[in-house]
Amino acid sequence: MQEIAMTILDMIQNSLRAQALQIHLWIKDSIKDNMIHIEICDNGCGMSLETLQQVTNPFFTTRTTRSIGLGIPLFKESVEATGGYFQIDSHLQKGTKIIGEYVKNHIDTPPMGNLVDTMITCIQYDEKVNYCFHYQNDDWAFDMNTEDIKALLGDVPINQPEIILWLKDYIKEGMHQ
Repeated sequence: MQEIAMTILDMIQNSLRAQALQIHLWIKDSIKDNMIHIEICDNGCGMSLETLQQVTNPFFTTRTTRSIGLGIPLFKESVEATGGYFQIDSHLQKGTKIIGEYVKNHIDTPPMGNLVDTMITCIQYDEKVNYCFHYQNDDWAFDMNTEDIKALLGDVPINQPEIILWLKDYIKEGMHQ
């Protein structure tokens, strides 16, 4: 992937295909620690041990529409190319957790990209899915939980255009204090 935000979007799409209704995304972007830590955790259908052992192989996929699956293998390769760390853990009927940690100042670390648009795209996709989003850098942290926002909205769907525009500004302001 060209940008970390696009990789995150691809990982979240995997969670959605796994029928997750809760997706947690934690990002720590630290100059001081020289790392970008990304953690995506969902409550989807999870993977069997056999699938988990093969999921980083680009010539393995559970999808029937094609014979390759590149998202997770490319994420792993991208992280490890920087000297970083990759881990995936999954349990059937419990969900999946993926951790990738890039070495921030490595020449092969992709740019962050547009995390705001990534989150907005995810929220728009299915109003039933709840997202917990935590972004932290060396100076501040931003937290957003769509379940809390939905409670405030009452009967108004979170993916209404006016709400999406407000959410976009809210996330942008929170991430760029």
